[in-house]
Amino acid sequence: MQRKERFQAFVDHFSSSFPEAETELHYSNPYELLVAVVLSAQCTDKRINQVTPALFRRFPSPKDLAESSVDEIFSYIRSVSYPNNKAKHLLGLGQKLMDTFHGEVPESLDDLQTLPGVGRKTANVIASVIYNQPAMAVDTHVYRVSRRLGLVPQTATTPLKVEQLLVKNLPNEVIARAHHWLILHGRYICLARNPQCSTCQISHFCAYFEKNKLKA
Repeated sequence: MQRKERFQAFVDHFSSSFPEAETELHYSNPYELLVAVVLSAQCTDKRINQVTPALFRRFPSPKDLAESSVDEIFSYIRSVSYPNNKAKHLLGLGQKLMDTFHGEVPESLDDLQTLPGVGRKTANVIASVIYNQPAMAVDTHVYRVSRRLGLVPQTATTPLKVEQLLVKNLPNEVIARAHHWLILHGRYICLARNPQCSTCQISHFCAYFEKNKLKA
């Protein structure tokens, strides 16, 4: 199967079976999503959703976060991965939002990446989820699944290269949703160590399945 055909099959399948895919992080505004995504680095969404209710009650706005301290923020996020660094990032993030962006979460990737704790992946999540931009955040699931399916070649060995190829070959109107399609498929079906090929509904256009001559 040619790569163009794989992309079409991918879009056709998920557009019909999972048209309203969205993040599993809980949030009610752009600020809350930004904080949640920063916290979610190398941590599970489930854990973040356990931590953020109390965190958002105490810090309901960037101003509240900016006026806090690393120690206080740490006390709310101690159970997440790398809490010391993330507490520092959140304090700096709140201060930067207040000092530079009038307490609003910026729209552009460049502006977002000036915020402490916000790299390209996080910036792409905010741009796509909040501002509906055709941005593709590449985490470990997106990286793994897109290469296994054959949407991008094995020579695409960096998140940036995978991002560029996915954005180039997907229709603009589905890019934001495709990010979630790939994440959720990787989280629940195309597992890193033990992909569930026998129950996978898209093995018929999966390069990994074809190469290994697996049987559904």
